Amino acid sequence: MKHRGAAGKRAATGTRQNVPMPGIALTTSIHTMRDTLAMARALVQGGRHVDLAGLEEEAAGICAALNAAPYDQARPLRPAMLALLNELDALALTMPEP
Repeated sequence: MKHRGAAGKRAATGTRQNVPMPGIALTTSIHTMRDTLAMARALVQGGRHVDLAGLEEEAAGICAALNAAPYDQARPLRPAMLALLNELDALALTMPEP
C-alpha cells in the first residue's frame, strides 16, 4: 500500500487541522469580511466615503451558516467571529453621523 502522507490524508478525510471543510470555508468568509471591514475603516479614517452595500447579505450568510452548523463545528469559529465583531465596532466608531 502506498503511503499518502499528511496531504493525502487531509484530502481523504475532508479535514485540515481537524476543521471540517465547511468550517474552513466559513472561517475564510469570516476573515474576508473582517478584512473588508478593516479596509473600510482605514478608508473612513482617511476621509473617504465607503459604500457598505452588500455586507448585510454577506453577514446574513455567515450567520445562517453558523446557525446551521453543528455545535462542534461552529464552536471553534467563535474567536474569528469575535474578531469580526470587534472590527465592526471599530468601523462603527469611525463612521460619521448620518
